[in-house]
Amino acid sequence: MRITEVATRYPPGPGGVERHVDTVARRLADRGHEVHVLTSDLYREFPWQELAYGVPRSELRGGVRIRRLPVWSLPGELHYPFFRGLSRALREERPELVHVHTYGTHQVTVASRWRRRGGPPVVLTAHFHPIWSIEGGWFRHRLRGFYDRRISGRVLRGVDRVIVQTREEERLLRRLAVPLPEVVVVPPGRTALPPPPADPAAFRRSLGLPGPFVLFVGRLASNKGLLELLEAFRPLAAHDRSVTLVLIGEDGGMRPALEDRLRRRSLEGRVRFTGFLADEAMLAAAFREARLVLLPSQYEAFGLVLLEALAQGTAVIASRVGGIPEVLDGGAAGRLVPPGEVGPLAEAMRELYDDPAACRRMGEHGRTTVLPRYDWDQVVGRLEALFREVARR
Repeated sequence: MRITEVATRYPPGPGGVERHVDTVARRLADRGHEVHVLTSDLYREFPWQELAYGVPRSELRGGVRIRRLPVWSLPGELHYPFFRGLSRALREERPELVHVHTYGTHQVTVASRWRRRGGPPVVLTAHFHPIWSIEGGWFRHRLRGFYDRRISGRVLRGVDRVIVQTREEERLLRRLAVPLPEVVVVPPGRTALPPPPADPAAFRRSLGLPGPFVLFVGRLASNKGLLELLEAFRPLAAHDRSVTLVLIGEDGGMRPALEDRLRRRSLEGRVRFTGFLADEAMLAAAFREARLVLLPSQYEAFGLVLLEALAQGTAVIASRVGGIPEVLDGGAAGRLVPPGEVGPLAEAMRELYDDPAACRRMGEHGRTTVLPRYDWDQVVGRLEALFREVARR
C-alpha cells in the first residue's frame, strides 16, 4: 500500500509525537509498504526554530521517503503553523491512504478537504489535548474553543477513522459534541532504549552528583507542571541534603522562569539541567539510577516517558490526568497525584523516597504487566489491518 504520513514535525525535531510518527513510518516500510512522510522544516515550535541548514529537505531514510515543506505562522498567541504547498505535495505523492497526525492542525484541514473532494481515505491519529492543557494564554485558548465549536465538525467529516491512544482521550474528544467518524483505540508502542552502561552509577558520575537524585524527562514547557515540581522538591531537599532534582530535556521556553524560581528559593545547587541527552544508553542509565521519575504534567495524552521509566524498574509519580492512569494501571505501577497541587506531590515524593520496597513493587509491576501491552509489532499490525480495511471501503 502507498501510505503518506503527515505530521507537523519529524526527527531530528524532538518530541513524543515525532518519535511515534517516525517509528510507525519505518515499521510500515519494513512490512513492504511504500511510505512517504510530509512534514515541516521546523525543529521546534516554542520557541520557533527551523531545522539546521544541513538537514536535507528531501531524503530517503530507513526505507521512508521524507519531504520537509516550509511553514509559516502568525505571531504570538495567534501561533498556528501553516504548510506551504501541502495540497500540491499530497497530489504529487498519489497515496492510497493518508495518515495524518494531531487534531486541530493545518495538515488535518488540508487532508480532510482533499478527501471531501474525492481524494484517498484519511485516518487521523488525534494526539488530542483539551483546551486547558495547550500552550499559550487565554486568547489562544479562546481561539481553540472557536475551532472546536465552529470548524472541527466540518474537518472531521472528511476523516474516515480517528485513532486515539487511550479511552480517556476518546472521552475528551467526544465531549466536543461534534459528529465523529468511527473511533479506534490503538496505543503507541515502546521503543526500547539501548542497555545502560555496566557501571551502576554511570549517569550520576557523569554529572558529578553528590548523592541520589529524582528525575524529570521531557521538554521544559509550560504544561509540564515544572514550577509546582520545584516547590514540591523543597521539602525533600530539606529532608535529604544530598538529593538532587535532575531535569533532562530541551528548553521549551520555561528555563528562565525555573532558574528565577530556583534563585528565589535558594535551590540553585540542588537542581541540574542537562538539556537534551542524545546518548540514549546514558538516558537509560538515568532512568535506572533515579530514585523516582516524576511527570507532574497538567495533561498528557499518553506519556511515553513513563514506559521508559518502567522498563528500568523505576517507580514513577505522575499526574492523574489524560492517559496517565491507564498507562500506570490505575496506580499499580506508580503513584498518581492531582495535577497542579504542590502538597500531594511533595507528600508522595517524600513517602516513596523513603520506601524503596514500595518503589520496587511498582517498578516490577510496570515491567512485567504494563510493558507487554505496548509492543510495537502488535501496534503496527493493528494499524496495518485498520489501513487495509479503510482503503477497501
